Amino acid sequence: MNITLWVWGRYGLAVSALILLGVPAVAAPRAIKISQGVSQQGGGNPAAAAAERALREGGQLYQQGTAESLRKAIAKYEEAVKLYREAADRGGEARTLSNIGGVYAALGEQQKALEYLSQSLPLSRAVGDRHREAFTLNIIGIVYGDLGENQKALEYYNQALSLRRAEGNRGSEAANLTNIGTVYLNLGENQKALEYYKQSLPLRRAANDRRGEALTLLGIGSIYSKLGEKQKGLEYYNQSLSLSRAVGNRNGEATTLDYIGVVYSELGENQKALEYFSQSLPMSRVVGDRIQEALTLSNIASAKRAQGNLTEALTNIEAALKIVEDLRTKIVSPELRTSYFATVQNYYQFYIDLLMQLHKKQPKSGYDTKAFEASERSRARSLLELLQEANADIRQGVAPDLLQKERSLQQQLDAMEKRRVEVLSRPNATPEEQAELDQKRQTLLGQYQDIQAQIRATSPRYAALTQPQPLTLSQLQQQILDENTILLQYSLGKDRSYLWAVTKTSITTYELPKAADIEKTAKKFRDAVTAPSSRNSPNQIAQANDAISQIILQPVAAQLGQKRLLIVGDGVLNYLPFAALSLPGKSGENGNPPLIVDHEIVLLPSASTLGILRENYSDRQPPNRTLAILADPVFSANDERVKNASSVTTQQAVESANPGLSRARDDKTGQFDRLNFTRQESQIIQALFPANSRTEFLDFAASRATATSPNLSQYKIIHVATHGFANSAHPELSGIVLSLVDEKGNPLNGFLRLTDIFNLKLAADLVVLSACQTGMGQNIQGEGLVGLTRGFMYAGAQRVVVSLWTVDDEGTATLMSSFYQGMLQKGLTPAAALRAAQLEMWKQEEWRSPYYWAAFNLQGEWR
Repeated sequence: MNITLWVWGRYGLAVSALILLGVPAVAAPRAIKISQGVSQQGGGNPAAAAAERALREGGQLYQQGTAESLRKAIAKYEEAVKLYREAADRGGEARTLSNIGGVYAALGEQQKALEYLSQSLPLSRAVGDRHREAFTLNIIGIVYGDLGENQKALEYYNQALSLRRAEGNRGSEAANLTNIGTVYLNLGENQKALEYYKQSLPLRRAANDRRGEALTLLGIGSIYSKLGEKQKGLEYYNQSLSLSRAVGNRNGEATTLDYIGVVYSELGENQKALEYFSQSLPMSRVVGDRIQEALTLSNIASAKRAQGNLTEALTNIEAALKIVEDLRTKIVSPELRTSYFATVQNYYQFYIDLLMQLHKKQPKSGYDTKAFEASERSRARSLLELLQEANADIRQGVAPDLLQKERSLQQQLDAMEKRRVEVLSRPNATPEEQAELDQKRQTLLGQYQDIQAQIRATSPRYAALTQPQPLTLSQLQQQILDENTILLQYSLGKDRSYLWAVTKTSITTYELPKAADIEKTAKKFRDAVTAPSSRNSPNQIAQANDAISQIILQPVAAQLGQKRLLIVGDGVLNYLPFAALSLPGKSGENGNPPLIVDHEIVLLPSASTLGILRENYSDRQPPNRTLAILADPVFSANDERVKNASSVTTQQAVESANPGLSRARDDKTGQFDRLNFTRQESQIIQALFPANSRTEFLDFAASRATATSPNLSQYKIIHVATHGFANSAHPELSGIVLSLVDEKGNPLNGFLRLTDIFNLKLAADLVVLSACQTGMGQNIQGEGLVGLTRGFMYAGAQRVVVSLWTVDDEGTATLMSSFYQGMLQKGLTPAAALRAAQLEMWKQEEWRSPYYWAAFNLQGEWR
């Protein structure tokens, strides 16, 4: 017996097929197919026979399609898994585990889905069940798509498609083609999406798969609607709706009704749109599709706002956000929680904008405060939670086998990187070999992240943690600010952006232009400061400065005085050197004076993170030594410091010893050059400290072994002067390069990766990364820059000094010398000392260009 069931739902909120007033208006289509296979062991085994009965009963419950019946189906499937294990039927166990994963995916509980799917996949492979392997790969792709991980989804779909074509299963191939088309739709590649949908449609029809046909028609309709062909889109939607109704698929019907409602909203027929949304919403609730429910609520809010009914719109979007927050807490993996949160940022942008529109109408009703607090809720939440768990030692009390699996997978990932270097160094290496290695690495990385999620899920320490809540306005004013400090918090939006200026006793809001305008002018300023053709041209820099400052600083200029500025940026503003900005129209003897003339500047991922940093630091034993310096590492066997080299160390050997190093650099350049001025920088700095309170790790001692040593927790200040970089596409590959060879020229692992930094145990007041681009990273919507800074904050640093671009070697040495003199000789705080050092360089003709001094900023504690 073989029962085939479908659950329709949404796929991927990250980039919706249509966007209405800044809220994800639709979610691209996808379906989950749950198949109930019969055990190969037959009825002779009582446990296997009982398992088959439980499996069939689970299928019958699943077929009812309500939230309640789906939960009951899971219970039956769990019963079947236990029985299959008793019968030693690994194939039956694999099938049932993947079914459980599919049900959790349909319910929007993606972390639970991955937990079961990752158990099923290796079992399917072990028993040679290629059909089940393909099925499981497909659902994993769906889950990653729902979490906004489109590239990951595509990788799994393509693996599944290859298997399905090999087995000649045209019906399943059609489902995969539709899912791949949906990823391309999410990525904005409409023509490519349409090609996959058109490949899928005849296969659906040939198999008389009306449910699947409806799904594919829905995708085609989405493309035409997105391209502005609304009537053509409606034709496909209505065909899809008829098919869903004919087969009694309420989930598919709910999704399609929502799509149709969006089209009418975009045509300005909001009342008609609301009629469709009001039909869709109860169906989503009945089938338990909470992501679709939140989406429809947001669409209702958008239509009501368009009608001028702002209060009702507020009720609907708040209901949607309540669902989003609940679903978010069910994702244990920080990486997946971050990617999911990025997919729902449009909800928060809509909510903030709606509150600010209400503030315009009712300026004394506190809507501006609510909007600010919504902005705080929308940013850096994963970092906030990571900082909350930083002191908990979440691995204590976890089953040893899970910790061993984590170590084993890390070793396998390292071995995979070494194997990759070996393969790619061969002149006859084929693209197929590279693709196979990349596929295996992706599988291992998924398993590694899943094990880490299981560690969190089973950790008594993690379970005892309460979810940290972002600070309210009043809490922030009481706990973070003083009379001489002002918080500038930005929120960039599709139609309008906002700035909140918060002092100890007040909040003032400003409406700014849309994000696209700010991004364009901000990029021009950054380019003017950093490009060789313009960075020494005061006129070009001043022109670019005036354009961006007029937008983001001029509105609040009258409030600034000479106060300390805590800046919480958004989007492109995270890459902006605020220290180099000048207020428009203000001039002095050296031209337009930068902000640092009157202001100390501190950057924060969110205001709430500072509260957690202070709380964490107050519980720590203070270090007993002052300064540790790691500087001037040895990168090559050709370095003059290598004596009596025992062998010739090739670049391949170095890369093989440093897993991930060759792929980590965005610039893909070859060997690392020695940074001669880092030694001078180190000598000047260490001379400022008593000999018995400092330790210098130079040359070969500036190593990964030194950086990961527990002894580093004894130091208040950790200064690292070397090459560093942040990988913008894969933040986990960001890192710091330390000595890559030993005294005899033998290769060493000297790449301190972001994952290594997270595992450090520090108690530092200050970490200074005197290297290139250490303040950069992947800019994830809602989370900000994911890079080295948050790694060191998690490891225990109260504040971090990092750079925004490839800095000048000699200029950096000059800046750092002045920075430490300010702290040690003048008793300045790190934030004040950095400002003083930057001002000193600005006053010197040789270093006046912001390129030489404005790259560095301080993030974290300002006191």
